[in-house]
Amino acid sequence: MNRLTTPWGELDLTRFPEDPRDQLRAWDAADEYLLRHLAGDGPGEQAASAGLSGTVVVVGDRWGALTTALAGHRPVQITDSFLAQRATRANLARNAGGAGAARLLSTRDTPPERIDVLLVRVPKSLALLEDQLRRLAPAVHAGTVVVGTGMVKEIHTSTLDLFEEILGPTRTSLAVKKARLVFCAPDPGLTRTPSPWPYRYALPGGIGPMSGRTVVNHAGIFCAERLDIGTRFFLRHLPEPGGPARIVDLGCGNGVVGTAAALADPEAEVLFVDESYQAVASAEATFRANADSRAEFLVGDGLSDLPAGSVDLVLNNPPFHSHQATTDATARRMFAGARAALRPGGELRVIGNRHLGYHVRLRRLFGNCELVASDPKFVVLRAVKR
Repeated sequence: MNRLTTPWGELDLTRFPEDPRDQLRAWDAADEYLLRHLAGDGPGEQAASAGLSGTVVVVGDRWGALTTALAGHRPVQITDSFLAQRATRANLARNAGGAGAARLLSTRDTPPERIDVLLVRVPKSLALLEDQLRRLAPAVHAGTVVVGTGMVKEIHTSTLDLFEEILGPTRTSLAVKKARLVFCAPDPGLTRTPSPWPYRYALPGGIGPMSGRTVVNHAGIFCAERLDIGTRFFLRHLPEPGGPARIVDLGCGNGVVGTAAALADPEAEVLFVDESYQAVASAEATFRANADSRAEFLVGDGLSDLPAGSVDLVLNNPPFHSHQATTDATARRMFAGARAALRPGGELRVIGNRHLGYHVRLRRLFGNCELVASDPKFVVLRAVKR
């Protein structure tokens, strides 16, 4: 747990799930910069208090630091991350008297009809930023205060162009501690254009059951406009169908891997799991467009909600980034969750970059690890629960 000093007091904040080995904080300089600006605390542009009256909406809050700090204004948080929501609830309960101090929405929920203050933590995905700004634009009026925040490396000309195109004239602040603010003056006269997402495309051939089939991607999904080379390689090395089975596509993204498994084995039941609301919506749309077998779709914290020993096969392409930080924390938790959920004799099949060394961790956790396939960039590994 770390303590953030804000203009409204000190906050004890953690990421979710809490891990004493995790050295990453639940906020960064971009969050601090925005909070100081809102309080009018600081020189120059920072001293221009934005005011916090009316409906305050916080978009993309990474771990709830902004929402918790502004709990006195009963903000509405909008996030694509289940884990961010869980962290926000915990941080609100710890610092602000309970989760009821804010209204927590996902990117798939209907946003407020009127927004008086719009605070945007700029996401890594430009597509997700565009999708959210276009969805929120009808609720923004001429008097809405719009402030974005992010680290300098997260804010590009294309970022500012989106704010300007969708909401109105946009400028940036000076950089402070490698963070920057984005100021936007809403122009109600701009033409409102609906979000172009979801995006659909046909897959290439030579990748097994999904060859030539349609994939559906909502904004923010990894490689949403094309099939990435890692998934392409994974699709060529999935297990042979084994009859009735319970299969999990863990960290499902757009669901192409789990849908391939369902097409290869129509008797199987596939569970699509991701902590991203956009991803699970994409996976369900991809599955419905291509298969009619049994499937479930779960936004959640990996396999933590599954009964022990209830799964036959877990397919996993774990991420090795948490926002801008490189970490294997997510992969570690996915592997441990898979082992707990698998039945004896059940299999975890993983794809990863060669340099990540997943075979070491899998061998330590499962007591075995087999190389299924490799190329100069990727390895496909197989671990069986004994």
